[in-house]
Amino acid sequence: MNIQNPNIVFILSDDQGYWAMGAPDNNEIQTPNLDQLAKEGVQMDNFFCTSPVCSPARASLLTGKMPSQHGVHDWLRPNKAGYYSDFLKDQTTYVDILSENGYTCGLSGKWHLGEAVQPPKSFDHWYVLEHGGGPYYNTPMVRNGRNVKEPEYITELITDDSLSFIEDQSERENPFYLSVHYTAPHSPWIDQHPMEYINLYDDCSFASFPKKEEHEWSTTNYRDHHRENLKGYFASITAMDFHIGRIIGKLEELRIRENTLIVFLSDNGFNFGHHGIWGKGNGTFPQNMYDTSVKVPAIFNHKGHLVENKRVETLVSGYDFMPTLLEYLQMDREDLDDLPGVSFYPELLGRNNPMRKEQVVIYDEYGPVRMVRTKEWKYIHRYPYGPHELYHLINDPNEEKNVVKRSSNQQTIIKLKNMLDEWFILYSDPKIDGAKEGVQGAGQYDLAGGINVYSEWDDSAL
Repeated sequence: MNIQNPNIVFILSDDQGYWAMGAPDNNEIQTPNLDQLAKEGVQMDNFFCTSPVCSPARASLLTGKMPSQHGVHDWLRPNKAGYYSDFLKDQTTYVDILSENGYTCGLSGKWHLGEAVQPPKSFDHWYVLEHGGGPYYNTPMVRNGRNVKEPEYITELITDDSLSFIEDQSERENPFYLSVHYTAPHSPWIDQHPMEYINLYDDCSFASFPKKEEHEWSTTNYRDHHRENLKGYFASITAMDFHIGRIIGKLEELRIRENTLIVFLSDNGFNFGHHGIWGKGNGTFPQNMYDTSVKVPAIFNHKGHLVENKRVETLVSGYDFMPTLLEYLQMDREDLDDLPGVSFYPELLGRNNPMRKEQVVIYDEYGPVRMVRTKEWKYIHRYPYGPHELYHLINDPNEEKNVVKRSSNQQTIIKLKNMLDEWFILYSDPKIDGAKEGVQGAGQYDLAGGINVYSEWDDSAL
């Protein structure tokens, strides 16, 4: 097997902010295996999800499309009859392409992209959560097409299933692809994780966390039990890190580590008091686009093939992931040329990227909320009437001062708004354009473009 068809282990965490990992900048959280993975690979310092909530961000990773192309605009919930729609049934995913090229494909963990009892056509192995989340013990799961409740700790069970898949596939000729989709560190956090991990943070001061007043748009509040929730959040990540170490150890034990590309990402970011918010994009209403909501940890590791101990500052997005993976595997597809993303494969080799000579720009959306971001500026436009936001990131990297009303910035706003409009005119599907969808951050029942597709916001929905 060579670089054209390595095995792939794609590890995806749930609601992990870019700040919630030891390497390189957080000395309070314990993630030794992820830190080592970063040291032996490439860490992307500016990887942005396409939408600051799980389902649309995950759909974009799989399809290379932004939400206004694939139609998943909010987290997915069952309809009033208790059933999920099949949201990706008409979409081409990179898993489909891998399967067409001889890969055996499996998923262990969270799906949250529609109906879960039966796997999508290109998955050969399927052990998934019945819903988008749930408790860490007695978790409703789907195994072999049957709904079951698993009493054991779900992070360990997802890992056990992954190890069985890897061991089984290591004896076969075809390469394998495995999605390991942990639920960590998604809530709940208190009384949900093994005490051996909780106790690690008994003496943690959590000094790195901002002491902010609650945001005026905040929809959730964990201030009353802030320390206990933080301990649970950190413990869930450290537990996940331990089990990621088990996966790496299994690859080494089977002597296939150097034949395996390991990717670690989170679906979206998270605020734990940052900006006075507890949550992600729907931690506020109207939905927010702070970097803490839209930026995620990202590690790419393939020993002997990628550069090591490399930090890349280039701005990249979830819609860039599929083109990057396909270029890495040399699986060119002309029918995917209209995707919005640009491969960052050269950066993984430590080279300059000729496709990124122009100013790098990131576009995000969450229903009628849209963002355009450069290294210098971030502009957020809310359809139809605002409020809008502008941050000068060079002087204000933590996005603390909205300067959208400053007269000296009006030409900058016009330029950024034009860029935003041109991008969405070029790529969005008018039938499912998020700017016209009634997304409030409380869930999506059915395919975009219909009537009563989205749930209205209320306290209990989050």
